[in-house]
Amino acid sequence: MRYVELRRHTDNDGDRLTPQGVAEAEMIGRDRLHPPYAAFVSTGAVRATQMLEILRHAAGQDGTSITPAPGLRSSVEDRWRQAARAAGEGADLDAVRAIDRDLVEEESVLLASAVRQVMEQLPEGGRALVVGHSPTNEAAVLGVGRPGRPAAGQGQRGSADRRWRGLPGGAAGLKWR
Repeated sequence: MRYVELRRHTDNDGDRLTPQGVAEAEMIGRDRLHPPYAAFVSTGAVRATQMLEILRHAAGQDGTSITPAPGLRSSVEDRWRQAARAAGEGADLDAVRAIDRDLVEEESVLLASAVRQVMEQLPEGGRALVVGHSPTNEAAVLGVGRPGRPAAGQGQRGSADRRWRGLPGGAAGLKWR
């Protein structure tokens, strides 16, 4: 089995974590990690990489490199922002989908594919810690868990444990067999 722990970066101002975001990431590092990790993966955004640096240090794995995976970051971020704004403050993925169904449907497939690529690079029994963005993390989880589509590739099964709401750096755990 392989496991991808997908987290949203904590509070930010632009592309950097705020002092509150740093403190939240440090708290996650103390209380909510499951090391060791075979891979640390970032979307490439500074705020995601900054959070991963904090979590990697907390896991005692400073010597493990952080791998950028730009496919985990949407190429249509402005469209996501517009749909989220129209859906209202605190909108979840369902609310965004009500505004722009095509966006969520198309992006969930693309983002899930990027998560699968991370999983495929893990050794058997390996874990990856991935830091990305919201609501695109949720869209990736939606794509991974789609009925009628292989969740992780031919002959493999995937499942998701979703815990987004109310958590700084909300998380989902994705398992493949």
